[in-house]
Amino acid sequence: MASSGWEVRFSNSRQIPYFYHAQKGESTWERPSEISSEQVHQLPGASKYLKGQGGAGAAPAQGGKDGQVRASHILAKHSGSRRPSSWRKENITITREEAQKIIEQHVNTLKALPPSDVPQEFAKIASTESDCSSARKGGDLGWFGRGQMQKPFEDATFGLEVGQLSDIIYTDSGVHVILRTG
Repeated sequence: MASSGWEVRFSNSRQIPYFYHAQKGESTWERPSEISSEQVHQLPGASKYLKGQGGAGAAPAQGGKDGQVRASHILAKHSGSRRPSSWRKENITITREEAQKIIEQHVNTLKALPPSDVPQEFAKIASTESDCSSARKGGDLGWFGRGQMQKPFEDATFGLEVGQLSDIIYTDSGVHVILRTG
């Protein structure tokens, strides 16, 4: 499989893995079409940067302290959010129901994908659609422990397996979908 020319590398800016082809000088967040989901795990770097069932879970193999988890999220703020503004829009006026519909659309898109494709697509959606400043890192929030996030968010994250997508979560910040990555 190494002869395909593709390898898995890690983006320090987005904190997620990506695919790189040295001969072509190409890189992509999404699995190259000529590589099957099963073949991804045979690529150089895959064992270091991809973990979890089916390659889901975009966290590097090393990471947080005991009792910590790592997650990415996509946030849709609404007019009732504790701070109804974001890097995307200065004054957010949509309703909670409209924010929920936005997140539902993202969840449907993600659930339609093979599990190995979810982390890359999640980061792609988060980087353009999330109202959180973590969007610049593909939604990655890094490692955190109990008491560092709003309770509904924390409970949902700690209840997920690595690589698992949450249901829709509501906090004072807005409406979320979470991907546990570590």
